[in-house]
Amino acid sequence: MCERKILVVDDEVDLLQMIETTLNTEGFTNVLTAISGDEALSLFCSENPDLILLDVMLPDIDGWTVLQILR
Repeated sequence: MCERKILVVDDEVDLLQMIETTLNTEGFTNVLTAISGDEALSLFCSENPDLILLDVMLPDIDGWTVLQILR
């Protein structure tokens, strides 16, 4: 079975940890986290996640711009 990578991007650390814990509890063990748009872009390039949960209100690059760059 192929393990899927999920990238969760949010600048609120408590929320980020809660989402990561919930995903782990549901069996998703390969969860990557980022607290900024720059970090998300870097992880996307190096890890090639299968799914991204992206906050639109990030401190450096907003989520809509991150999405445009990823497309």
